[in-house]
Amino acid sequence: MSEPPLVKARLRRALTFKRSHFSFPYIALCIIFVVVPLGILLGFAFIGPDDTFSFDNFAYFFTHAENIKTMLYSMGVAALTTVICLLLAYPLAMCLANSKINKSVILVLLFVLPMWVNSLLRTYALQNLLIDLFGMQRGFTAALIGLVYDFFPFMLLPLYTTLANMDKSLIEASHDLGASSIATFFKVTLPLSVPGIMSGVLMVFMPTMSTFSVTEIMGGADTYMVGSMINELINGGDWGGSAAFSLILLVLVAGTMALSNLIAKGKGTNEGMGGML
Repeated sequence: MSEPPLVKARLRRALTFKRSHFSFPYIALCIIFVVVPLGILLGFAFIGPDDTFSFDNFAYFFTHAENIKTMLYSMGVAALTTVICLLLAYPLAMCLANSKINKSVILVLLFVLPMWVNSLLRTYALQNLLIDLFGMQRGFTAALIGLVYDFFPFMLLPLYTTLANMDKSLIEASHDLGASSIATFFKVTLPLSVPGIMSGVLMVFMPTMSTFSVTEIMGGADTYMVGSMINELINGGDWGGSAAFSLILLVLVAGTMALSNLIAKGKGTNEGMGGML
């Protein structure tokens, strides 16, 4: 007895390979390495000393001034690192975007090649280099140099991508209308590069806040950040406290990303209204 045509059609559609099927491995990896760890993190964060549901871990964070100071200090160090990376990467990205040289080779040297070397090896190498050349021992300045060195490529790449894909005819039109190079930069180039700036800021600011390897190796006690605090709690066996602190940091990251998206949408809306006017 032959199968009904409707059953055959459904079976044929079920067995047909679609492009969306390529996403299945990615979804599986996200579930295993993102969703499951986040579930474990939430579980530890809301479990108290007596293994019951509790907010004690969060209360411990907000009721101790040292924890708040460490978080604010980490935000300050991350902001300073981000500003320095931006000031160094923006001119370089502009030179690469506007030059006639082989940009791909330079980008590989500046961005890809350093990533081939383990971050800890690069940090120890930089530490020894600073000691040998300048006699610079562990401290805040050494840690700041290490953070800028470690996260600089993550600021450079989005800036270069944005500036390289920018419509150059707008800059030419600005010059044709009599605007100087400085006026063109502040009224054309800089506003159009805001998406790249925001991407670079997020890619540098957030990881800097949670890092602890660079600050502990090159800074020591002078750069005690929230990443080091979470690491100490884990090593001390306080899984609940470390999970709560990590969750608070995650909420700050999510809030910052949401705020940046709102700013970007608002900027786009204002530009659209300006264009209509």
